[in-house]
Amino acid sequence: MTSTADLYDEHGDDLQSLALQLRDFGGHLAFEGPIRTVRCFQDNQLVKDLLATPGDGAVLVIDGSGSLGTALMGDMIAASAVANGWAGVVIHGAIRDSAAIGRLPLGVKALGTNPRKSAKAGTGQVDVMLRFGDVEFCPGAVLYADEDGVLVER
Repeated sequence: MTSTADLYDEHGDDLQSLALQLRDFGGHLAFEGPIRTVRCFQDNQLVKDLLATPGDGAVLVIDGSGSLGTALMGDMIAASAVANGWAGVVIHGAIRDSAAIGRLPLGVKALGTNPRKSAKAGTGQVDVMLRFGDVEFCPGAVLYADEDGVLVER
């Protein structure tokens, strides 16, 4: 994969650059793929359900409203994502089981960690346009991520 810095140098403002500083947690620091989305707040049932389906190299972007109150993904859900062919997960929120997730061949970026489980009511939305960190995440657009950050096609 070409680095995000080189991609930005080549494509400039055709790419959106996420200014929000996310931490790397997955075993893959660089990943890319078409975007799928989930909007949820302290409820990860839709995340679990979606990552249990074929990912075909996609990246799941989760807008948890920046909440660090509960984790939206743990090691079991991350392992399901790996088993189902997802390239990565970008979370505007928290994860748990960070050490175990770091051993998985999956790109994971999130704000931070919290060992507290989330609700399982299934509230939220799937495959909707998300906006955080001054970037629009539209289903089907391509996301590129590495140690320098996240870029998204306009």
